[in-house]
Amino acid sequence: MVAEPVRVLILGAGGRDFHNFNVYFRHRPDYRVVAFTATQIPNLAGRRYPPELAGPGYPEGIPIVPEEEMEAWIRREGVREVVFSYSDVSHEHVMHVASRALAAGSSVRFLGPEDTMLRVRVPVVAVGAVRTGSGKSQTARKLARLLREWGKRVVVVRHPMAYGDLVAQAVQRFASWEDLDRTPLTVEEREEYEPHVAVGVPVYAGVDYGEVFRRAEAEAEVLVWDGGNNDFPFVWPDRYVVVADPHRAGHELRYHPGEVNLRMAHVVVVNKVDTAPREAVEEVVRNVRSANPGAVVVEAASPIQVDRPEVVVGCRVVVVEDGPTVTHGGMPYGAGLLAARRLGAVVVDPRPYAVGSLQQVFRDYPHLTQVLPAMGYGGEQLRELEQTLLRAEADAVVVGTPVDLRRLLRLDKPAARVRYELEEVGSPTLADLLRNWLHEWESRARA
Repeated sequence: MVAEPVRVLILGAGGRDFHNFNVYFRHRPDYRVVAFTATQIPNLAGRRYPPELAGPGYPEGIPIVPEEEMEAWIRREGVREVVFSYSDVSHEHVMHVASRALAAGSSVRFLGPEDTMLRVRVPVVAVGAVRTGSGKSQTARKLARLLREWGKRVVVVRHPMAYGDLVAQAVQRFASWEDLDRTPLTVEEREEYEPHVAVGVPVYAGVDYGEVFRRAEAEAEVLVWDGGNNDFPFVWPDRYVVVADPHRAGHELRYHPGEVNLRMAHVVVVNKVDTAPREAVEEVVRNVRSANPGAVVVEAASPIQVDRPEVVVGCRVVVVEDGPTVTHGGMPYGAGLLAARRLGAVVVDPRPYAVGSLQQVFRDYPHLTQVLPAMGYGGEQLRELEQTLLRAEADAVVVGTPVDLRRLLRLDKPAARVRYELEEVGSPTLADLLRNWLHEWESRARA
């Protein structure tokens, strides 16, 4: 007698969930994934994971439903396992969701590195974080830049942001402004891809990471994994660099899967030591030493530069910050507000000017009282962001996002862009460590 497949519900947010399905469930007849649930990201629920990606066992694809419907799907579909597959949430949040699933009759499961990390033929330096907004992106940029300056063919593989046509973006490669401009991308996607492309480093991303890595490794001597939120990598790293944020001291032990990253790390970069209280920096270092005594600790700053300070000094400004950092990342502000304050600007409350879905964003994240999150999940929301900035009664716009919004939006005010790059404080530096790793890999290749 053939056993019935175990019926599974995957909880996700358009990234880890699809990867877990692809590498663990897609080709296993002993499991049947009945649905994905969606949270954190707008416009995912109500769609389907397409049959072209789901495989022959799912000729109609797989529905994506709101997480609020989890219990109903468990009971109606006889779900035996709920697989938690999204990131940057508190341990308390994880257990509340797990408690709901257990009460509805299902078991709860996490898929770990052995089941989900892929292997490649070239060395991998992975970059992750304990929370979104810690400084992971500028750390990945620095490592990629160093490798390129040292003559290595470096390719960045970015954690997925599967917000558009999933079939069309199964494997994506960006190596020029033309690549970026001809592809429908959200603001969040451009924030992550554009800085790498600007310095000549190709970026791969997508949905099917088995194929993504196969293509990326074909043109690379070294891969840099640029993680998303605080998820752990989709690939086995030779070295894992994890970034911690002393502005949220203690979060490195209270968020999932940030604590996983902290305990897996070979190197922990304690960032923003130039703006965080020293006692908060020391608390993070103590927590690193306690949870992962073998990790190398690197202290670093993210000094802020403003390209047009003259349009900010003494003016009324509206500040736009990186969306994920100040929404589910929980930060009330970012580099944009810090720059505006340093230049003596009067910061305008953006909430009265919010248009469309941005009004709901402010209701969902009531801690946001001084900055406008760069929400741009699709063309309509990008237009709402533009309209909000046009309506704001301000003299100028301060853009604190990694992407230059001036290229994407029609503004009626001068705009200043705030940039920040990683600078280590003391030693060892990432360059010191990376040079040693390269020597080790090259020696191993010659052996």
